[in-house]
Amino acid sequence: MKTTPELGRVGIWAGEMDRYPAPVPRRVAAAVEDLGYPALWLSETTGREVMAQAALLLSATRRMVVATGTAGIYARDAVTTAAAQRTLAEAFPGRFLLGLGVSHPALVTDVRGHRFGPPVATMRAYLDAMDAAPFGPPIPAPPRVLAALGPRMLQLAAERASGAHPLGMPVTHTRHARSLLGPRPLLAVTQLAVLDPSRPRAAELARVHAAAALPNRLTLLRDLGFDDPEALDDRLVEALVATGGPEDVARRVAEHLDAGADHVSLHVLTATPDEPPLRQWEQLAAHLPLLGNR
Repeated sequence: MKTTPELGRVGIWAGEMDRYPAPVPRRVAAAVEDLGYPALWLSETTGREVMAQAALLLSATRRMVVATGTAGIYARDAVTTAAAQRTLAEAFPGRFLLGLGVSHPALVTDVRGHRFGPPVATMRAYLDAMDAAPFGPPIPAPPRVLAALGPRMLQLAAERASGAHPLGMPVTHTRHARSLLGPRPLLAVTQLAVLDPSRPRAAELARVHAAAALPNRLTLLRDLGFDDPEALDDRLVEALVATGGPEDVARRVAEHLDAGADHVSLHVLTATPDEPPLRQWEQLAAHLPLLGNR
């Protein structure tokens, strides 16, 4: 297993970064670092190319790790991904973490024009091709993590990567993931969170995002004891999205850590996704020393 960068206990998932005008992401990354967060996670759907964006944000910061939570394996061939990963690892030692994911069938077929293959077999073949890819500068192969929810992808993450990165799942899933991974691989989870003093407004926003997370999680949620996840009852919404004040979100982070997570990235959801949630990140940062982040 390759040594992973120092992610700390709590980081930020910047899921809305592609909504911001071009100059803003660099300022956002610097602000996240100044607040004391040791890691910033990026997603990849149909916005900016995630390796290029990672390079821009690494160049705008000094210490913070930049991680690709879900660099899609259909977005680049394996040789290109391996070359990009090693280029960033060489240029920013100890500050880049590659996270790979299979994405979603609609994005792969309708947007990218590829055939969506069996997820685990396709990921395994992709990792084989990455490991065989040539690269000129003689540097060690950098670490990687897999966006993994189901048991077979989690097992692959334990076998062929430095660990796993589950996104938007309850604490019970974290406990299950740790049992499948074993004690050594990295388990870096992402927690959805809404910080809003208005409980009705927070509950409504949480429900909207919980509903969006359901389609590829239904079977897993049933296995975790949520018998009718499509009903999206209050218990399930609360399990998927932490709401309340910073102390409530910090409590949820602590629950993930107690369940076996090594790192929790916070995806702060707001009613104004075109604006970075700097105020909420600052409020949360005040509670991070209690979680061992500094």
